[in-house]
Amino acid sequence: MSRTSYDRYLTVFSPEGRLYQVEYAFKAISGSGHTAVSVRGYDTSVVITQKKIPDKLLDASTVTHLYSITRTIGCVMTGLVADARAQVLRAQQEAAQWRYKYGYDITPDALARRLANINQVYTQRAGMRPLGISMILIGIDPEYGPQCFKLDPAGYFVGFHATAAGQKQQEAMNHLEKKWKKLDKGKGADDAAAAGKKLSRAEVIEIAIEAMSTVHATDYKAGEIEIGIVSTAEDEDSKTRGEWRVMDEAEVERYLLAYAEKD
Repeated sequence: MSRTSYDRYLTVFSPEGRLYQVEYAFKAISGSGHTAVSVRGYDTSVVITQKKIPDKLLDASTVTHLYSITRTIGCVMTGLVADARAQVLRAQQEAAQWRYKYGYDITPDALARRLANINQVYTQRAGMRPLGISMILIGIDPEYGPQCFKLDPAGYFVGFHATAAGQKQQEAMNHLEKKWKKLDKGKGADDAAAAGKKLSRAEVIEIAIEAMSTVHATDYKAGEIEIGIVSTAEDEDSKTRGEWRVMDEAEVERYLLAYAEKD
């Protein structure tokens, strides 16, 4: 087998120990043209992503990258939309089975672990291919509060205080790291967890909007971004407190204006 042929097979390692098909799945994410950002605070987790409508005749209300999995868990998907919908459906099935089997809702970390295990199986069998998507999962854990996990096509998952995925992932991560170092009077670099726990609901949303606007050097309009949130804060409406929801355009506009005025 020639050295250039190792990318034809999912299950065959190259002499350097690489699985090219899995690496190509990562390129499908960065080549999607979208960026997603997630930030976690004391009582709130938020995800924000671009909303691009490729055709004027499309019904904009049917285009989304934010999905609900359970009442308290939602996600943003970056990459191939068809693959994203397939994984969201699987996530909903896993969550429903957990609820039926154990009598209580699945926690964000248990769901992230299960989906990561499924993704990993996709990298070791020839009859299927890795999904070209990155999933950022947010939700409320009854014991640990707001959670944020990121999953990749290789089956790796890890929790974050703030993270990004997609086209401008590295630039967004760099921005978030710099921002985090300045938190808690400059102590954020030494203790990221403690700094994150001092962030209020409004600050979490502001950091997410700032990261998205900065990396794209764009002042977004309400119809150009989507924001998903889970929050147990007092500012949150009592009807939706602790539950996943997607903000409507009027609410997004309000936060964009607040950020623009502060800037």
